[in-house]
Amino acid sequence: MYKLVLRGKYNLELFASLLNKLGLKYIEIPSSKRSFEYVPDVIMKVLKGLYMKYNVKYGDKYLIEPYLNLRRRPTYTALKKALKYLIENINSPSYDDMVLIKLIEAIADRRIFLDKVEKVEFINKNMTLYDFGTSSSIFITGYGHIMHNSKWYGESEARLRQVFKEAEENAPSIIFIDEIDAIAPKRGEVVGEVEKRVVAQLLSLMDGLESRGDVIVIAATNRPEALDPALRRPGRFDREIYIGVPNKKGRKEILQIHTRNMPLADDVDLDKLAEITHGFVGADLAALAREAAMNALRRFLPEIEKSEETIPTEVLQKIKVTMDDFYEALKGLQPSALREVMIEIPEVHWDDIGGLADVKREIREAVELPLKHPEVFEKLGIRHPKGILLYGPPGTGKTLLAKAVATESEANFIAVKGPEILSKWVGESEKAVREIFRKARMSAPTVVFFDEIDSIAPRRGLGYGDSGVTERIVNQLLSEMDGLERTKDVVVIAATNRPDILDPALLRPGRFDKIIFVPPPDEEARYEIFKIHTRKMPLADDVDLRELARLTEYYTGADIEAVVIEAGLNAVRENLNFDKVYMRHFLKALEKVKPSLNDEIINSYRLLAERFKEGISAAASKAIADIYR
Repeated sequence: MYKLVLRGKYNLELFASLLNKLGLKYIEIPSSKRSFEYVPDVIMKVLKGLYMKYNVKYGDKYLIEPYLNLRRRPTYTALKKALKYLIENINSPSYDDMVLIKLIEAIADRRIFLDKVEKVEFINKNMTLYDFGTSSSIFITGYGHIMHNSKWYGESEARLRQVFKEAEENAPSIIFIDEIDAIAPKRGEVVGEVEKRVVAQLLSLMDGLESRGDVIVIAATNRPEALDPALRRPGRFDREIYIGVPNKKGRKEILQIHTRNMPLADDVDLDKLAEITHGFVGADLAALAREAAMNALRRFLPEIEKSEETIPTEVLQKIKVTMDDFYEALKGLQPSALREVMIEIPEVHWDDIGGLADVKREIREAVELPLKHPEVFEKLGIRHPKGILLYGPPGTGKTLLAKAVATESEANFIAVKGPEILSKWVGESEKAVREIFRKARMSAPTVVFFDEIDSIAPRRGLGYGDSGVTERIVNQLLSEMDGLERTKDVVVIAATNRPDILDPALLRPGRFDKIIFVPPPDEEARYEIFKIHTRKMPLADDVDLRELARLTEYYTGADIEAVVIEAGLNAVRENLNFDKVYMRHFLKALEKVKPSLNDEIINSYRLLAERFKEGISAAASKAIADIYR
């Protein structure tokens, strides 16, 4: 006989929907009831209905799919083989991590065929127990099953022991604990006694796994740092595998899966979608495909009568999901893993920056080429620069250069203002630096831009009256930049107008490999900057941009932008219904907007540039010597 127990209104409704789909009558469940036990004859009706509906071999193998999406039997057979292989090879040192990841993903999938269903339990969607009734079992458990409504002392530990006991009785088995950080946090950081007892019980059960035979435990978490350290030692969780955000190839494969049953228009380019969805995980891409389909459906809503229960076939045949539907869906989606950090995709191109031809070329070679064509560097057997330091007078376009290289490299852009990292709480500033790099790795390819880096990374040992916070930030920054050796798609660009006060350890190769001087614009560059900022402005025929470029010596790019804005305002002040901006408006603006530079400032930066030309090591040595003067 067969028995199915369901708890939770959501799961009851799901099962009722299944019965309805099969054309079977089911017992109405009062809205007040949260639990209901379906008697064996109801289960037999369901199995019979499945046999009739899907031609399942009645009396031999039965298939039940809780989410109403039946698969083919080979999927289940392959899963059984994978489970057996996983149990036999889990401790092999040569076991491929990627194979293990794929097996875990398959095993953790809730939509699995059930062979000779004896029991299926849903508890608040947190625990699903599949008993295959044959030689292998999988127990998928989570926080809710262990901790939910534990009002009696020791009840949570008893539930945990029961899971391990059932796994042992049905060996070979795998126990998969999702969100393990919820039941096994660091004991020194939790207040509740229940959590401490559950951790102690889990440690005890893990230590007894060898005596249980073919039972292994797999756990998942997105907060490994929150786990109790005792769990992470050999003998308990022997192996730790990082499952990161999918790369471009992985995103394309996921999109192919989620769109394989969609009527796609000819203009849909999955390669392009995979390229522009940096930082998206599988769930995000599934949401993207779903929202794109909804956008396509909305276009045909006027053709669907509200009184009709189903969409007419002729309308369904016309529905196509276009590339524009995906673009529209993207506007309302943000990668779930990155919602707490501001990931920017800038719209600044090289054409938006006047002059600086040599600087642009050097940055493109150092950043754009490695990100877009990494195979070139692999062929040469060399590594590409991981860090670039831009220095020069304020307003010369250092931030624009960083944004432009991110845009042209089709990379995400994380902008960090130096002072924003500083915190009055001990350890928070270093944590902020760690988080920035963690998010950068998750959303790779990424350009991380530190503006005003001199405010967070001055020379150590000088004592700035900050209780050592900047020294700790420098140490953390050095550690993170050293870790970029293992990350191919993250580049750090920093900007400063005071490179002389930076910590020398940052300036060595392997950290900031390239130190680039961004000079003030010369006359030709100023002319190009004027052209860029006035391209949308209705200029009168008497406006001479060449003459304006000649008159603006010592002006930076930011100064020139201010001149153009002031000239436009002058035209508005003169006549609200103006039709053109005249030369007189620019000349008047020059009287108000003064240059940021002078000979003394320019000469000091030129001397600094000469010093860095001697080499990074020489510059670092000189900086260290300066401390002891």
